Amino acid sequence: MANHFQILVLNQISQAGLKRLPSEQYTVGKDIAAPDAILVRSADMHKLDIPASVRAIGRAGAGTNNIPVKAMGARGVPVFNAPGANANAVKELVIAGMLMSARNLSGAMRFVSALDPQDLEMEKKVEDGKKNFAGYELAGHTLGVIGLGKIGCLVADAAIKLGMHVLGYDPEITIDAAWSLSSQVKKANSVTEVLKSANFISLHVPLLDATRKMVNAQTLEHVRHGTVLLNFSREGVVDEPAVLAALDAKKLASYVCDFPSPHVNGHPHVVALPHLGASTREAEDNCAAMVADQVRDYLEHGNVQNAVNFPSILLPRESDFRIAIANANVPNMVGQISTAMAKANLNIHNMMNKSRGDMAYTLVDVDSAVPQPVIDSISGIEGVLAVRYLPA
Repeated sequence: MANHFQILVLNQISQAGLKRLPSEQYTVGKDIAAPDAILVRSADMHKLDIPASVRAIGRAGAGTNNIPVKAMGARGVPVFNAPGANANAVKELVIAGMLMSARNLSGAMRFVSALDPQDLEMEKKVEDGKKNFAGYELAGHTLGVIGLGKIGCLVADAAIKLGMHVLGYDPEITIDAAWSLSSQVKKANSVTEVLKSANFISLHVPLLDATRKMVNAQTLEHVRHGTVLLNFSREGVVDEPAVLAALDAKKLASYVCDFPSPHVNGHPHVVALPHLGASTREAEDNCAAMVADQVRDYLEHGNVQNAVNFPSILLPRESDFRIAIANANVPNMVGQISTAMAKANLNIHNMMNKSRGDMAYTLVDVDSAVPQPVIDSISGIEGVLAVRYLPA
């Protein structure tokens, strides 16, 4: 008989995702005391007392900074995200940001909104004032894209279609991203090369130790006068005081970002949007559906796709009896697991083991039901973090 799973929802999750969890097998709600999994968007989980019952966490979005990923990994709990599901929404917002800056749209809208509609001179004031907001076209200018994941590749492709030249940099570009990247994108060999060459610079990198404040006073020395900096990645990848100094010195013409803050708000050359990157109906639906599918596949079959702290592993079922083991990536773990099963006269039908850094994960299909003492024996192996028995 199939298990029944309890899913705790911490934010408003799109029904497009929740409908992927059939009601006969899943109970989903905001008041579940012992959940098997948690679905979250932006809620901060770092101070949350996460129940021991939790076997998986699904983030309906790309970033996982609001989740204690390392602590969950130590408990053998994968943290799933939805990379690329909101990519088109972010791409369109980046293009909008470039247009807002190039055409001075923010200032123009402020000018118009300040006009008195009862003023008989309004039309004349419009004609007199519009010269202050003359801009330029994107075509023929160079966009530098730092980070060529799904979003970066889509931004690069859209810019090319708008007639722009594109320079891209990503030292860790994936094979899939490289295949999807237009051949018209010129490869840069460093962040500095991008900063020196581009009229627009768009950041699409995760917030890691290596990327924190990657745009700072030193790197901004390399930008052309009048460059537009766009940050729809993470607030922390730029040093905001350094950006403001570059704006005041006219090294940067404008800074367009999705992260309002006390530093940047109110500056005349900053366009700060209220975290709108993934705020489209389509993106929310895509993220929720993607992460719900991944959490369901993990809970029912142990498969792992798009977990930020686990290796990816997909093993089609060839047996009704499956064991999933999360463990520290240490020698002879597979041997000890196999020995425990052999001692119980269990025949291994199929096995797959994958590792990622300090974490390893093993799926084992066996030909007969697995007694509880075998689960207990495997759980007792030093380095094993979590064991789940997944009968079909």
